[in-house]
Amino acid sequence: MKFLYWLLYRIAEYCLRAIIFLVPRVPHRVLVLMTSATVRLTFAILWPYRKLMEKNVSMALSDQFLSVEKRKTVARLAWRNFVQGLYETACALYTSRDTLCASVAIEGEEYLKQALEKGKGVIALGAHLGNFTMIAPRLAAAGYPFSILVKHPKDQRMARLLDSYRAKAGVKTISAKPRRQAARQILSALRRNEAVVILPDVFKTGKVNTQFLGSAVYVRRGPVTLALRAGAAVVPMCVTRDAEDRLTLRISPEIDLVKTGDLQEDVAANLALFIRHLEDMVRRYPDQWCRLSPQGGPLSKNVRPMFPDFVQPGLELKEVKERRS
Repeated sequence: MKFLYWLLYRIAEYCLRAIIFLVPRVPHRVLVLMTSATVRLTFAILWPYRKLMEKNVSMALSDQFLSVEKRKTVARLAWRNFVQGLYETACALYTSRDTLCASVAIEGEEYLKQALEKGKGVIALGAHLGNFTMIAPRLAAAGYPFSILVKHPKDQRMARLLDSYRAKAGVKTISAKPRRQAARQILSALRRNEAVVILPDVFKTGKVNTQFLGSAVYVRRGPVTLALRAGAAVVPMCVTRDAEDRLTLRISPEIDLVKTGDLQEDVAANLALFIRHLEDMVRRYPDQWCRLSPQGGPLSKNVRPMFPDFVQPGLELKEVKERRS
């Protein structure tokens, strides 16, 4: 098994190096054709990820009846979006800031500016959705100081390679482990009034404590606790793709965090708010959700009712806002 993982990492590494090498040397039209062929080939070969994509679709569209063929079609779109995103991110390494800003539109930039005006930093709440790897490069190109919290692959060569590419795009990397060091780095960035991208839709294994899209999951409380400790604004954002492959960075209004003075209750309530916002993102763009970690399971009766009534699992974000007001 260790050899298999080593082999997969080496294949991924050399494919990534090949993409980076070819981008400035091969005509764009040829690269598009190569990317399209890669989508078809990898979707056929990497069947475990294909099954995972189909599971993602079932979770995101749980309230709709989907035929097997329809589910496979949406999963194929999600995989195509993921591979296309890797190509676009590679192109960003050779793109000027002005060109990058012109190629990825921003919707709701005023919400980010308003949050930064408070002077306590911003936690950019994202998800593995759309071209999520372009969030930080696009904002860094616009002059915003940005870091991203990353769970590094076990393979150190691959981790160093990815870090170097992010640095080239003007994005600082914060390693998720060790956790205490990560927390210190995030707090330091927030105190400098910088923004930190966090993608918390990959849940760790462990005792179930909430629901996400009908699955029982265990959610890390770190981002919520750090936001409360630093007084940072939490601003949801994602980069989505339209039918003509145009990318748009969509920034939502700052989340109105619950602050009652009881830290334990506040963490629980705001954790639930984070989850509801993530669910809202995924339900809007189910064909662009590319979570690649097979975590979470069937709904369990052991889910603890740890959240206040206004933000209970299963509620739409609109209902949450109505109940809270």
